[in-house]
Amino acid sequence: MESPENPSGKAVDVGQDAPATAVDVDTAVLLLGAGVTAVTHPLLYVKLLIQVGHEPLPSTVGTTMFGRRVLYLPGFFSYAQHIVKVDGKRGLFRGLLPRVVSSAISTVVRSKVKQQVDILSKREVLQTSLRKVVKETSHEIIIQCLSRVATHPFHVMSVRCMAQFVGREVEYGGMFSCIVKIFKEEGLAGFYVGLVPNVAGEVLFIWCCNLLAHFIDTYAVDESFSQASAIRSYTKFVMAIAVSVVTYPFMLVADVMAVNDCGLAAGLPPHSPVFKSWMHCWNHLSNKDSDVHAGHILTIPGNANIAG
Repeated sequence: MESPENPSGKAVDVGQDAPATAVDVDTAVLLLGAGVTAVTHPLLYVKLLIQVGHEPLPSTVGTTMFGRRVLYLPGFFSYAQHIVKVDGKRGLFRGLLPRVVSSAISTVVRSKVKQQVDILSKREVLQTSLRKVVKETSHEIIIQCLSRVATHPFHVMSVRCMAQFVGREVEYGGMFSCIVKIFKEEGLAGFYVGLVPNVAGEVLFIWCCNLLAHFIDTYAVDESFSQASAIRSYTKFVMAIAVSVVTYPFMLVADVMAVNDCGLAAGLPPHSPVFKSWMHCWNHLSNKDSDVHAGHILTIPGNANIAG
């Protein structure tokens, strides 16, 4: 006898399609994130080596359009070719695994926390657009901070694996050995070296991006302009590029602190002083930058050293 709910007599799995689709989407997002992380890893690898002051290739002399002498630092491709020459093509992906794991954990944490935040947000009625921006920005910061706390240990492991290139060490290998080494030598605190400037930079970045985009969209873009909606769609993207210049020092300090005094040549004299705290590192880099300018040399990371 056929049931009323299924007159055709065919078996029906009610509610199973949606969960399967959600799982497929989550899996696709994780795979996409892992792919992007792998593709961009060589670029971040080169960036990190420049941040810790490793310049194995000589600068080339040139002149600007105004006839000023310039010392050009090697670009990404020159640096990448040097890494391949020393470590082979696989060397470009040193420290990739912790970054892939970090990306996956970040995706999961952000997704779960965002779901809970969205549930709480639906209970509140926001009266003004500015209040809405402030509330949404606060939620975004909570999500990002929790994600950073969960993934920072993997960031530290990845940075140290890459920084080994400077002194040709092999102390940090697989993830398990990295975890054991850091915990044994530095305890739990070793996994969170550089966390404070990293989080501070991201909080500042989110606040500046969202508030500047809001004020520009509200007061600078004229509603009568036919392309107003198109301009607003790019405002936050443009603000992100501009604000990243301001918040970059925080990321630089975080990366330097992740390597500092961990037993690697990149984090010890003469490559780097031993810093007592991230503020000590910040002050040192600030003073060093001031000394460089006073010495009539302006450093442009990744491009050139311009003699004054």
